Amino acid sequence: MQSWKDYLEKNKDRFLNELFDLLRIPSVSAKKEHKEDMIRCAEAVKQRLLEAGADKAEVYPTAGHPVVYGEKIIDPSKPTVLVYGHYDVQPAEPLDLWHSGPFEPVIKDGKIFARGSCDDKGQFYMHVKALEILVKTNSLQNNIKFCIEGEEEVGSPSLGDFVKGHKELLKADCILISDSALISLDTPSIDIGMRGLSYIEVEVTGPNRDLHSGVYGGAVANPITILSKMIASLHDENNHITIPGFYDDVVVASDEERAMLARAPYNEKEYKEDLGVKELWGEKGFTTNERTGIRPTIELNGIWGGYTGEGSKTVLPSKAFAKISARLVPNQSSEKITNLLIKHIESTAPAYVNVKASVHHGGEPYMTPLNSTAYKAAAKAMETTFGKEPIPVRGGGSIPICALFEKELGIKIVFMGFGLDSDNLHSPNEKYNLENYYKGIETIPYFHKYFSELK
Repeated sequence: MQSWKDYLEKNKDRFLNELFDLLRIPSVSAKKEHKEDMIRCAEAVKQRLLEAGADKAEVYPTAGHPVVYGEKIIDPSKPTVLVYGHYDVQPAEPLDLWHSGPFEPVIKDGKIFARGSCDDKGQFYMHVKALEILVKTNSLQNNIKFCIEGEEEVGSPSLGDFVKGHKELLKADCILISDSALISLDTPSIDIGMRGLSYIEVEVTGPNRDLHSGVYGGAVANPITILSKMIASLHDENNHITIPGFYDDVVVASDEERAMLARAPYNEKEYKEDLGVKELWGEKGFTTNERTGIRPTIELNGIWGGYTGEGSKTVLPSKAFAKISARLVPNQSSEKITNLLIKHIESTAPAYVNVKASVHHGGEPYMTPLNSTAYKAAAKAMETTFGKEPIPVRGGGSIPICALFEKELGIKIVFMGFGLDSDNLHSPNEKYNLENYYKGIETIPYFHKYFSELK
């Protein structure tokens, strides 16, 4: 609608400046020293919701970081959309790899550089501004609720209890999430699935203290060496995961779905050049898009031990550590895979060392049905603003609360992400294209229009 476009154009600078204010708050949920920043950010989100036209907005305390709830109810009998997002962000380290301050947003080459610019402050804030546009132009046809949490980046440990305790408050007809990516602005897409997650930490102990590597080397097993061999045993020569039972529950994608995924444009040369690698690596028998969407994976997220400071220290360390995660596909259970992973790690540990594994967090895989009203509304909205039908794709990332939301609230989720895979999520120099930010604000009002009409 022209009135929406006119309002967006008139207020673009303000919409950007408001986002910058949120990006300046270091709302890192993983670090205790940012507890007050988390509260400050939650209060800022609440205020922005009220300013955008929400009837009410509140900050709800939890056992961890608070949840922000807001709503605009025009008529209880009309369809209701629940918008989910998160205001917490990943740690910014390593800081020396950023070309500008992670919490001092800057624009370079049409891109917003800052931690959280895409994941997920920039994306959830599009919905806040879409609400403002609909309210200020008096064109809102459905009710909108917001659930913006502060623990997504640490596995949403408090959100389950919040949802279970506030089912009536969160009651809606669908859940709308922007925490994913497009193929590109030229090739719009909608994620129809998210992978689940299993995340553990492993501690391997050898001798009871660090040893002199000359005096004891060759007689005592080095925990780093042993841990490295254990990790290497997780894949065979075809990069197939070797854990017994790991693939038992995997739903194998049909030829039809694999053909649908193949519609997404892919240039392997450009892909490798963007990542700075000479060759790609992955499970034999599957394409790159299939490996990152329809197949489960195991990755080593961190490994450390011994002396890592400046200069040298000839030490045979007492301990070595690793963080290991698995991405899961439909029908795989995070609890089952976590148990299998721990059992495998423990069973492959030789008698030279002791192993202790601990669970960090997990989440279940999720699929959006293509015949749902929410998906149809999202596809129609994107076709309206992009001028072409979006391609359904399977996302490689995880949003732990998706399965929980559907189980507790009994409603379907639709993903309308406007980021790009190249936006350096969880990495230094995270970015979000200005064009994508504004395209999201332009498109989301159409989702509400079409959902209310189709519902």
